Amino acid sequence: MTTGSAGSRIVSLGHYQPSTVLTNDDLAQMVDTSDEWIRTRVGIVERRIAEKESVADMATAAAEKAIAGAGMTAADIDLVVVATCSAVDRVPNVATRVAAALSIQAPGAYDINTACSGFSYALATTDHALRAGAARHAVVIGAEKLTDFTDWTDRSSCILFGDGAGAAVVTAAADGEPAGIGPVLWGSAPERGDVVVITANHPYITQEGQTVFRWATTVLPGLAKQACEKAGVDPSELAAFIPHQANLRIIEPLGRKLGAHDAVVARDITESGNTSAASVPLAWSKLVERREIPSGAPVLLFGFGGGLTYAGQVVRSP
Repeated sequence: MTTGSAGSRIVSLGHYQPSTVLTNDDLAQMVDTSDEWIRTRVGIVERRIAEKESVADMATAAAEKAIAGAGMTAADIDLVVVATCSAVDRVPNVATRVAAALSIQAPGAYDINTACSGFSYALATTDHALRAGAARHAVVIGAEKLTDFTDWTDRSSCILFGDGAGAAVVTAAADGEPAGIGPVLWGSAPERGDVVVITANHPYITQEGQTVFRWATTVLPGLAKQACEKAGVDPSELAAFIPHQANLRIIEPLGRKLGAHDAVVARDITESGNTSAASVPLAWSKLVERREIPSGAPVLLFGFGGGLTYAGQVVRSP
């Protein structure tokens, strides 16, 4: 029987974004909108568009960077988990494509789809797997190509979405080493699941923006506090708060209501748009790369969105 672990920790991060930038002024040439209109309503200035890259391509690039940053090789990885809601192919899944591209031999490999909360769900299930002894070293990825499902004639939605990926290498904690991933708080409001949809009959992202906004600004602050309570961390102790990058008008009130007054609050929405399951690891990786979060500092990750699903956990930043 494989021996489990008392916990797991994140040892490195990586991210990838396509090179093509779509600005608000570019969008104004396509639909009836303007830079001022977009900035005022959602806070986005630009977003990245994957013209040639697939979800798997971006996931692979982010994972490769994270694995190298951990001082590991593909031979060290025995679990690959990908959070995405925008994979075009049903089979094979994105995780096995990433494993093949990186020459990772015989890993456990699965995709998870809880839309914008996907990375936190993937991180939690990976933590559980490592605690159970089902794996020792995992790479967890959030990757999306939402522009494949964007209606570029709809000015209310086409301004929101971008493409990209973020990844984390997670390893089982050694004996006597403290866990670096706190208990997950997850759940859903399935009775409202139809407010954000991509269906076979209408293969574009549609959402009831005001419904999502009210839910996010009224319900989520209390849930984010509960995630801190489960970890035994007061919000005032957080070094950073990294919520799903949905809308600046959601992110900023969440940070204030949480009470994380001294925390760095991720605002990658401005330069990346909404990248669904990729948004949390993408924003986090950038903050770490810019050394805005000290190593070992407590960080609250909190994803929310389609489903309506949510998940959050306090982690120690690499």
